[in-house]
Formats: sequence, structure tokens, C-alpha cells
Amino acid sequence: MYLITKWFGTFLCDKKGIQKKVLFSKDEKEIAKRLQIIEKKEILPEEKKITRNIKVTVSEKRLQKIGSYDPDDSFFKDFEVKSDDFGFSNDLLHKATMIVAKNRVEEKLESEDLQVIQMVNALDDLIQTSNLLSERLECWSILPRVDKKIEPLENTFNTVNKEIKHLEEQIDCDMGKVAPNISMLAGSLIGARLISLSGGLEKLALFPASTVQILGAEKALFRFKKEGGRPPKHGVIFQHQLVNKSPRGSRGKIARILAAKISIASKADAFTKRDISKELIHDLKKRVDKIKNQ
Repeated sequence: MYLITKWFGTFLCDKKGIQKKVLFSKDEKEIAKRLQIIEKKEILPEEKKITRNIKVTVSEKRLQKIGSYDPDDSFFKDFEVKSDDFGFSNDLLHKATMIVAKNRVEEKLESEDLQVIQMVNALDDLIQTSNLLSERLECWSILPRVDKKIEPLENTFNTVNKEIKHLEEQIDCDMGKVAPNISMLAGSLIGARLISLSGGLEKLALFPASTVQILGAEKALFRFKKEGGRPPKHGVIFQHQLVNKSPRGSRGKIARILAAKISIASKADAFTKRDISKELIHDLKKRVDKIKNQ
């Protein structure tokens, strides 16, 4: 027997034709739910039900748990199941796929790593505002008898700094959930900045270590490509104490090692969800000590 699933139903077939079928609801929302399950490579309840105690051949990898996977079987190329034969229109499919697309966008916008990016951007805006207010207060405070006039600006300055601290605490909390391996290895704020510069955790995980190493040094890299000179050895990760507190001559090597470990950590956070922070930290310190003792 062969199992064939279409957007409108799932079918048990043999070379004589369809022997058993389960048609889905003709409601676009119900169709959309099943399309999303299929998109996530999961098995539909209807597929489990129709194949119970039956040996089947399947052409989709996601169905390997309930059938023998053989996509090259000629049956799947020769046999056709048409939606029109069961009263399902292309208009219904269009409505369902629009719902799927909308849900996909909403899920993406709600993803925690994108929330981290917004917090980092807000933090940078507040830091810039704080610096501007600090400069203004410093210039204004040297004038005589300005206490009452300067007080509102001081209050604003203090409020901004409180919000900066609050955002840093929130980033630290959220990064422990979104990217625990990166947070333990590089620190929550450095990790959050790397995610922000990458455009998301999965994008960071797909970057090579050499790119991770210079994230945040784009201006220096552009200047190097345009004018020559020395290429940047590090970007945001320079803020890590293992890099900025090391002798100048060894910073590049240490930054390279740190970037490689962050690259591994990001893959674990994005895909496997395994906690490998202790192993990464141990190996990082071991390799850094070796460089320092050379």
C-alpha cells in the first residue's frame, strides 16, 4: 500500500486506485493548520489513523516513522490525486496558504531573538541620549546659580540611566533563555549585540567564525578594503575581557579562538538546544592560557 497526502486529504492507494481516504475539512483555517504541521515535518493525526496496522510506502521523509521511505518508486510519479475530484477548489488552497503565510510572519515577529534585537537597539539609543545629556549637564553646571533650571534635565538624565540599567537586566534575563550557551561564553550583552548585528540567532549560527570575529567592525573592514592597511582583528568581541585585557600582540589570536567558540555556541542555541557551555568555556580558557604562556 502507498500513502499519499495532499493539502485536501490523505489517501491509502495501491495500483488499482484509492482504497481508503480521509478528507480534511473544507474550512481554510483547518487546512492551514494541517499545512503548518506538514511544514514542520510532523505527522498528521489523519496519517497515523489511516495507516494503523498497515505497512505502507511513502515518498516524504517526514513520514519515515510510519512507512517505508522510497521516493523513487514509480507509483508516486504515475498515480495522481486531484483536488477537484473531491470538491476542493484552488481558491480554498489560496485562502489557506495566505493564513499560513500570515501565521509564519507573526511567529517570526514574536520570536525572542528579535525581541532581543529591539532591546539592544533601544539600549544603544538610550546610551546615546545619556551621553548627550551628560555633556549638556557638564556644560550647564559650570554656570552660576542654575540649580532650579538644571533640575529637570538632571531628572531626565537619571531616568534615562535607570532605563539603561533596566534594559541591561532584561537583556541578561532574556539571553539566558534565548541563547544560554552564548551568554555563558561571551556574556549576555556581547551575545545580544552579536545577535543584533547578525539579524537573528539562526543567522548568527550560519555565519563562519571569521565573520563572527569582526561583527561590529564593518566600518574598519570597509576602510581596509578601500584604502588598504591592516584588516580589523575583532569587532564587538573586543569587549570580552579575555580579549581587551590581553597583551596587544595576542588579541587577534584570542579573538579568533573566542569567535570559533561563539560560533559553536550559537549553533547549539539555535538548533540542538544542548547546554555545552561548560565544555566550551573549559576549552577556551585552556587555549587562551596556552597562547599567553608562549
